Amino acid sequence: MSKLEQVLILDPPSDLRFKGPFTDVVTTNLKLKNPSDHRVCFKVKTTAPRRYCVRPNSGVIDPGASVNISVMLQPFDYDPNEKSKHKFMVQTIFAPSNVSDMDSLWRDAKPDELMDSKLRCVFELPSENDKVNDVEVTRAAPVMNSVKSDSTAASVPATAAQDDAEMKKMLEKCKRQQTEINKLADENRQLKEDGIRMRKMPTSDHMTSNSTTLLGREASVASLPSLLVVIAAIFIGFFLGKFIL
Repeated sequence: MSKLEQVLILDPPSDLRFKGPFTDVVTTNLKLKNPSDHRVCFKVKTTAPRRYCVRPNSGVIDPGASVNISVMLQPFDYDPNEKSKHKFMVQTIFAPSNVSDMDSLWRDAKPDELMDSKLRCVFELPSENDKVNDVEVTRAAPVMNSVKSDSTAASVPATAAQDDAEMKKMLEKCKRQQTEINKLADENRQLKEDGIRMRKMPTSDHMTSNSTTLLGREASVASLPSLLVVIAAIFIGFFLGKFIL
């Protein structure tokens, strides 16, 4: 039986290109698209597993969906005379409706159910134009940084002057509020003194009026016996005159 044709669409379709320098990790991307109406399981393999890191290296793609795969080449000493023999293979299979164990799915898969696509690795050194552009970018970066630092330095005095002006305004406002507080305190103290004075004045007047009343009562009480003596003398004289006549 003939082998099934790859159902996924790979981008790039045949080559994975890695652009140096290779003194650091170099990453390239591989896109897998599922144009079918079925879920598809995929797995990415390589002939040099110690030289690459693939994320994700397996999974399931829903109908009409896509997956981006990052292929990371580890640093190494590049020899331009040595041809790369590294290869990748994307292996796929239609996912059953009740798939749960991916390991058993791949282990029990029949050869005529598997689909695969192979890609070769290509190592490229940066061209002279790329180097010139990198140098220009590197030179432009300090200039941009200096411009940013100058603008920052220019903005610092302006900010400081603005802060000083705001501080002066706050101090003046505090002084005005302190003056108002002192004024209110003086008024409050004056009101307290006036209240004490007003409370003292009615008390003295009341005491004066009470003493006057008491004196009047005492005078009237003192004059009462003499009045009684006069009345008694009148009665006695009246009776004596009547008896004598």
